[in-house]
Amino acid sequence: MDEELRRGLKQLLAYEGDDVEDIFCLSFELNWMELGEEQKLELIPDGANIAVTNDNREEYVLRYVRWILVDSVQAQWNAFQDGVMKVVEDSSLDLFLPEELELLVVGTPYLDFEALKANCKYEGYEEDAPVVKNFWKFVIEASTESQVKLLKFVCASTKAPIGGLGKMDFVIQRSANSDQLPTSHTCFNTLLLPDYGDDKDKLTKLLGRAILGTYQRKESAQFSLHSLTKQPLSHFNLITN
Repeated sequence: MDEELRRGLKQLLAYEGDDVEDIFCLSFELNWMELGEEQKLELIPDGANIAVTNDNREEYVLRYVRWILVDSVQAQWNAFQDGVMKVVEDSSLDLFLPEELELLVVGTPYLDFEALKANCKYEGYEEDAPVVKNFWKFVIEASTESQVKLLKFVCASTKAPIGGLGKMDFVIQRSANSDQLPTSHTCFNTLLLPDYGDDKDKLTKLLGRAILGTYQRKESAQFSLHSLTKQPLSHFNLITN
């Protein structure tokens, strides 16, 4: 769920005044942009004409959250469920704990980049090449957010497979032009890294620019349960953070 929306809903529930209708100016109708066009949805019949008040705000939040997490992705969930059941139709799903099933489907969120480094293969570089050393120094010292973006840039995933990053193929391949940004072949978990020599500042600048730009483009189009959720236009922009 969008952080701003989550914060706004919490503020709505926590508001102690008796003038919710006047302060928040909400109705049981949602609005959001989709492909450049404004979409509308009534959470209850005639919701556009029913104001959110002190008495019904909990119902509003419950219906809003249910729409975001369940109703708005129902078609995509059905397709996902059908696909999973075709693969594991004869398996005993009831033997799995929910946490185990999540691990099987989406992988582990724990990212051990030291394990990834130990398992890395090189094409056109030696392991002790200056640019390779600087690359791993950049990765290990980077924030968790930057590490996730790097993984997305190279592997098209923000999660590790079962067994962790040490079980995942990862290749650093030499790229000829040292003035270009790094690129990747996500199908093969391959980073095409230009030889920046021992210029760590250059590597940091260009790699950072590459993973940030690609992450933003892919994030807007990726197929996931989160990105499939339509995030309505926030009603809470005027509320103090």
